[in-house]
Amino acid sequence: MTTTEQRVALPVPDLSPAALAAVTAEIAATAPEYDRSGQVPVTGLQVAHRAGLLTATVARRYGGPEVGSREAVRILTALGEGDPSVALIAANSLQAHAAQAAHEHWPTAYYDDVLRRSLEGPAPVNAIRAEPELGAPARGGLPKTTATRTATGWVLNGHKAYATGGTGLAYHVVWAVADEPGADPAAPRVGHVIVPADLPGITWVETWDHLGLRASNTHDVVYDGVELPEDAFVEIPRGADGVYRDPAAMASGPASFGHPALYVGVARAARSAFAEFARSRVPAALGRPIATTERIQAVAGEIDLRIAQAETLLHGAILRLEAGDPEVAAQLSILKAAIARSVVEAVQTAVAALGNPALSRHNSLERHLRDVLCIRVHPPQEDTALLAAGRRVLG
Repeated sequence: MTTTEQRVALPVPDLSPAALAAVTAEIAATAPEYDRSGQVPVTGLQVAHRAGLLTATVARRYGGPEVGSREAVRILTALGEGDPSVALIAANSLQAHAAQAAHEHWPTAYYDDVLRRSLEGPAPVNAIRAEPELGAPARGGLPKTTATRTATGWVLNGHKAYATGGTGLAYHVVWAVADEPGADPAAPRVGHVIVPADLPGITWVETWDHLGLRASNTHDVVYDGVELPEDAFVEIPRGADGVYRDPAAMASGPASFGHPALYVGVARAARSAFAEFARSRVPAALGRPIATTERIQAVAGEIDLRIAQAETLLHGAILRLEAGDPEVAAQLSILKAAIARSVVEAVQTAVAALGNPALSRHNSLERHLRDVLCIRVHPPQEDTALLAAGRRVLG
């Protein structure tokens, strides 16, 4: 893989609080519509694209702004506050660009193409790894999806699950096993196959009918005889211990906080919805807004506490990583679990305090509750994070 020769001039995003707040508000205006329809949130993605947020992590050597990890999570929190389905698609793209910035691995022609497309409109990228039989790869195992060696390159075949972005994707980065002559079946080559989304042989299966992030289009996708050039297969090295370690993913480690960051945004949206309802709700027996009561004020404080806790963990972990703190790396998984607990508790606290009105689809809190619960499915899940931490503590 070589550095792209044709540089583009991608926009430098305005990351001031006022600019991000404006993006949040514009995306939030269409979030309920896309939540109900389940369609790719085209309008929200276009807003994020115009603001330069979908390519913010593209390296400077490619003509991008190459924002750091803290700026990336600020972007994703703002997008998540507007529409977490938009934010999830953006998070995957920002991670892909950050990985390429840290460790060049894309075929030059393909990365040139995704950058050119990004000048014209949203060009989302996603690493597609899960499979119906295997489940989440974080639990171990190898994919059944195969890249079969041919005289001119590869042929990709397989069935993937939870491929966020659906037909809105410009490129798929597909986890697969290399099927090639002379391979050791006990230790096959494993890698990612970089696939343009418009190639023949790609079929979407609309399986996504989920509680939350309904517009994320996290459907199944089938690859049937998809032909690719030789450099489309990017091997993941296998160490002497037999473990496959992706250098691109490891090099861009701090960017993995993108998923927790967007759910912090969901909690912030729930806080705003709670406050708006409390200021406008005037029960006949009370004769004044419930926001004036100490009970509701204390609940608002509890919500704020949970969000402050999550934000401090999120940004504090990144600051420690950037400072070279040797201890924080071992705690990243449990820090993500702690952030998840905090944002879920923030939204649940708001819903519990308001009762029936908060569970109505006429109230955005109902949507925020459904969306925030999805943080628990992102790896590492809490049980594996706690188990690993416990074993480390106990030696």
